[in-house]
Amino acid sequence: MMLAKILIVEDNALNIKLFCDLLAAHGHKPEAVTDSRNALDAARQFDPDLVITDIQLPHVSGLDLIRMIRSDEQLASVPIMAVTAYSARGDEERIRAAGAQAYVSKPISVVKFAQTVDDLLRAGNEEDPTGESPASWANEGGDAPGDGEPGGEEVSG
Repeated sequence: MMLAKILIVEDNALNIKLFCDLLAAHGHKPEAVTDSRNALDAARQFDPDLVITDIQLPHVSGLDLIRMIRSDEQLASVPIMAVTAYSARGDEERIRAAGAQAYVSKPISVVKFAQTVDDLLRAGNEEDPTGESPASWANEGGDAPGDGEPGGEEVSG
């Protein structure tokens, strides 16, 4: 997995430490913002490959922040993972409707957190032919051999 710049928007110091430690251990570069009022500017400056945001934030809620990121020209395509302690019925739908690709409830499972981060980063890089080729590419190309490929008519030297 490649090094990714990941912006974390979270007001709880323990969660910030946990997320940053986890991401750094997986070779990523985490950047934390504790005040959601500064999150959009921080995201524009940091230009992250992924944003992880708490939903229950003072000042600007996580849902509002997700909507702001989605309507920002520079950041609109950045994948977003929402993290929340409140997983009431309908929360996931609201969070996804706001524009987040993934949703993890607290207390987080370390394995699920890391897997979700990897999945989002991989999905975000599918268009990049230099990255790992996604499964969807495996089916491209015909079955017939192309020019110079073995399997066509035999050519006598």
